[in-house]
Amino acid sequence: MPARSEPTHVIAHLSDTHFLADRAKLYGTVDTDSTLARALAQLERSRIDIDALVFTGDITDLGQQDAYARVRALVEPVAERLGAELVWVMGNHDVRGRMRSELLDEPVGDLSGGPGEDAPIDRVFDLNGLRLIALDTSVPGFHHGELTAEQLEWLGGHLAEPAPHGTIVALHHPPIPTTLPLMPILELQEQHLLADVIRGTDVRGILGGHLHYTTTSLFAGVPISVAAATCYTLDLSAGPGRLDGVNGGQSINLVQVYPDQVVHSVVPVGDYPFANSFPVDLVARIEAMAPDGQREAFSRHAQPAE
Repeated sequence: MPARSEPTHVIAHLSDTHFLADRAKLYGTVDTDSTLARALAQLERSRIDIDALVFTGDITDLGQQDAYARVRALVEPVAERLGAELVWVMGNHDVRGRMRSELLDEPVGDLSGGPGEDAPIDRVFDLNGLRLIALDTSVPGFHHGELTAEQLEWLGGHLAEPAPHGTIVALHHPPIPTTLPLMPILELQEQHLLADVIRGTDVRGILGGHLHYTTTSLFAGVPISVAAATCYTLDLSAGPGRLDGVNGGQSINLVQVYPDQVVHSVVPVGDYPFANSFPVDLVARIEAMAPDGQREAFSRHAQPAE
């Protein structure tokens, strides 16, 4: 069996930061700033080559200007140090006009033929041959998700021509079932229309948020990976009829793209008691036993942090 190559691309997938103005705690208990800062610090500590930081919606909780400014102040310097593309995706708690002005530096409020502040924020990114499409599934004033006929036509137009390394689609409302109370009515509506556009194209993965817990599924034959929130998570074990948010279990996802597959890994956010570190001599022995084609890569990853 040939040695496994390095991934061609790596995406850090984060979701649902839910910042409030003036660093107010979400529900009076959740320090959203600290958890996000910790997640970003862990990404930098990893020294993984990251091509993009993708935030799949609900960047703020109420669409406040100061909340967007604080998220931006935390994230942009990290993205710059990592040399990573920064991708913001609209969520149901976000406000399109504020997203445009505070995160994307787009003019809003004019009628000069531009997209206008209320138009969906759909964008396409080229990550060295890997196409990333950010879809806006938000519906102003509501919490469920929708895609208009114009958006689906726009998406189909881009997917008509394959990208060199395929396509990843990022959206807030993942088109998968959830049995948590209230959540089904907040899902993406008419999911079959999106499936008709995606099926048979070069889409290799779909990234979602919204659910506040990590989960995976298939949609139109394409794997879906949902990243848990960095603010709070929903307890799937809370019991019948309960919808309990807990200040724990926050995580981020790493999306590692290989020529023949995509690997999604969950990284818990937080400081945990140290359990063990493998001794240097054991690492050296493992390296010596590695197949020739993998030895160089193993040696590189085994180097201690500077």
